[in-house]
Parts: sequence; C-alpha cells; structure tokens
Amino acid sequence: MMSMSLIWGIVTAVCCCLWLILGMRRRQVGEPPLENGWVPYLGCALQFGANPLEFLRANQRKHGHVFTCKLMGNYVHFITNPLSYHKVLCHGKYLDWKKFHFTASAKAFGHRSIDPSDGNTTDNISKTIIKTLQGEALGSLTETMMENLQLVLRARLVPEPKAAAWATEGMYSFCYRVMFEAGYFTLFGRDLTGQDAQKALILNTLDNFKQFDKIFPALVAGFPIHVFKTGRHAREKLAEGLRLQKLRRRDHISELVRFLNDMLSTRDDTEKAKSLLAVLWASQANTIPATFWSLFQMIRNPEAMKAATEEINKTLENADQKVSVEGNPIYLNQAQLDAMPVLDSIIKESLRLSSASLNIRTAKEGFTLHLQDGSYNIRKDDIIALYPQLMHLDPEIYPDPLTFKYDRYLDENGKTKTAFYSNGLKLKYYYMPFGSGATICPGRLFAVQEIKQFLILMLSYFELELVESQVKCPPLDQSRAGLGILPPLNDIEFKYKLKQL
Repeated sequence: MMSMSLIWGIVTAVCCCLWLILGMRRRQVGEPPLENGWVPYLGCALQFGANPLEFLRANQRKHGHVFTCKLMGNYVHFITNPLSYHKVLCHGKYLDWKKFHFTASAKAFGHRSIDPSDGNTTDNISKTIIKTLQGEALGSLTETMMENLQLVLRARLVPEPKAAAWATEGMYSFCYRVMFEAGYFTLFGRDLTGQDAQKALILNTLDNFKQFDKIFPALVAGFPIHVFKTGRHAREKLAEGLRLQKLRRRDHISELVRFLNDMLSTRDDTEKAKSLLAVLWASQANTIPATFWSLFQMIRNPEAMKAATEEINKTLENADQKVSVEGNPIYLNQAQLDAMPVLDSIIKESLRLSSASLNIRTAKEGFTLHLQDGSYNIRKDDIIALYPQLMHLDPEIYPDPLTFKYDRYLDENGKTKTAFYSNGLKLKYYYMPFGSGATICPGRLFAVQEIKQFLILMLSYFELELVESQVKCPPLDQSRAGLGILPPLNDIEFKYKLKQL
C-alpha cells in the first residue's frame, strides 16, 4: 500500500501539471509579452521579491519597455519607459487607483472597507486629507512640527559640564526616535497627564510601531495577521492608543485627526482607531528612513554639508532667528522653508537613491493602452504598474546614477533644476518617490518640510561626524520594495555634540 506522503506527492504533481496545462494565461494578440512563472498562484513573485530592480531590468532586456508578469495571482503590466509615464495617466477613465490601495489598507490595518462602491464616503475622506495636509493647513502643521522637533532635540542636549563631550549612537536609531516622537506629537497631540506618562507612552508606542512595521510588507502581500503573534499584539496596542477616549486626554491634536474622527462618525471607536493607525503609519514609515538617508548622505559629503550650512545660516540671518539652547525656538515660515534649494536638492537626491515605490492602477474594463512604445490590449482587472526606481537609476537620465551628488537638482544659477532628458526628449516625470497623478502622496509636502526642519536643527545645534569617516553606504532593505523609501539593512554609527552657541 502506498504511503500517504507518496499519495500526496502524486496529487500535488498532478495538480501542478493541470495548472500548467489549464491554469496558465495565454498571451493574446495585441497584449504585452507575458511571464507566467512556474509556481502556481505566485507566478514570478519570488524572483520579483528577491530583487525587483534586477528582475525588471532582466525582463526589460528580454521583452522591451512593456511586459506582463504574474505576481500573487495578479497579472501586472510593467511600463518601464519614463517617456510613457504621462501617457499612462492620460488613460485615467479606464484605471482605478483606489481598489488596490483600499484593499491593501484594510488588510494591513484591520479596518472595514473604505471603498466607495461599498457605500463609504471615501472621496470626502480623500479631500479632507488633502485639505488638512496642504495649502493653509500645511503652514500650521509645519510650525507645530518645528516646535516639537526642538522640544525633542533640546531634551537630548547634555548638561553644561559635559557639553564638550561627543555622544555616539546609531544614526538610524536616532532619526527613528526623534522623528517618530515629534511626528506623533504633531498629529496626535501631547499627553495632558504629565511628563512621565508621556515618556512612557511614546516609548511603548515606538516599540509597538517597530514591531508592526516589520510585518507590514507581509500584510500587504496578503498574509493574515494572526500568523504574526507579536505584530498582531503591536497593532492592537497602537490602535488602542488612538481611541477617542485616549485622544481626549491629549492637547493640540491636528486638524487632520480631528476632521477624520468627524468624517468617520458612523463607525465605532475601534474602527476609527484602526483608520487613524493608517494615518500614523503613512506619516512615519517612509519619512523616517528618508530622514536617515538625507542626514547620512549629507554628513558623508563635505561639500553638501558646507553648502547646506551656508544656506541655513543665511536663511536664519535673513529671518532674524538666533539659535539658542535656552532661548526662543527657531521659527521659519512656509515661504522661508520653501526658499532653500540646496536642502531641497540634498533631500531629493537622497530619496532618488533610496526610493522603490510601486505605482499601481487596476483596469476597470478591457481597453487599449496607447504608449510611446506602441499600443497594448489590457484585460479587465489587470494591473498597470510603474516602478520609478528604474528611472531614478537610469544613467542616461542621471549620469553616474549610484553616486550621491548634492547639487544634482540645482541648475547653473543655484535654483531648482527641472530639465531632465531621456532619448533626447524632456521628461515630464523624472522624480517620483511619492507616486504620481491621483496616487501621489497627499502628505509629500509636509514630509519634505519635516526632513528639512530636522536637517536645519541638526546643523544649527550640533557638530556632526561619522564615527568611521570612510564608511560604506549601507545596502537597502529590499524586503520593503514597492512600499516607498527603503531603510538601511544596517545602522551607521555617528557622533554629535552641542555647538558653542
């Protein structure tokens, strides 16, 4: 009698053969070249997940600028020619950007669907998010962040007798702690119950956020959260801290959080808290690594640090602002922050080298996609994807693309450069760490201002050095490819001490 293991082996082999014969998609006339992969359901997901950039480059060499890959049961059409990016966005009436994003959000944060087709007021929510993160609201939010950053950083200043001593720690850990604390206070307010309670709250929240963020890529990929005991507990604790009864104990809550609570009035407190958790993650998960890369690249490049310091000093002088440990905090308004092209260029170049976002849209119906490279038939429910890292590291667009050049986004007059070319043609889209079109991050302006404020304060208050002056750039954590800014795989030691102010 055959053993059960042998029987199961035969059954599995037969199922795989049937899938290969019957379940594989066949390329039809007018469709892009197709890669089904050899693993049922997963398709090419394992190769893509191991190194998305090299996987896409290999298929680009094999098939050209447009090709289709099966990934986790979905057929994804990759558009890799940046000259075609704006043409994709011109087909907006055939494409739905919400379906994938709302499904992923519900999986990751555990809230009920916010898809408009399910009867929810998502369009109003989207408008509320934009209204409270841009325009006039951005100035108020930026001002609050500047105050909170200085409160957090000043708390780290050493007492006077030890002021001459260097403090040493991991740069990523430092950025994580400072940006998370200041960002959390800015959006969700400060605890009114006292300093000790607030310190305990932020430490616990930070730890839970790290645990939850570790499993976030798996949740977006579709893995159930009950597989991750620690991560599930962390998500529950984070949501618990965002319940309305907890928020009522906090002062200076942002308009964004207050308006969202009002918009979600038909939902219970648990659902509201889970939705606010999405806001917390969105505000921190990419800003923190982006802050690290901006600080790291600036410090290891003496020319960048010199140019940034000069721009900061000039801006503070023109604004009649003095850096002081015990005096009034620095204040720069929106216009003054916007008029700092050197810092803008440093941040852009840092994000160009570290971003790996995946811009996704789903076909509402079958249609023909007209691109720079030709026309292609797309089936209903297929996915159109842009992977801007291919463009960001294209040597034709960005010569010597793996090298950090702090002035890459400055023109010959020191102003912001906007002219970049591919195949002799000026690109409409050449820098896309925040997405594009309808899917562009609504908080991108605030995120850049946060990073800029952090750099201003670090260079104003501290002397900064890398512990190892010739340290190599840490590799990117590819496990988060597709989600935005990739964090470093390992931390970098740096040292800082208070300037003689």
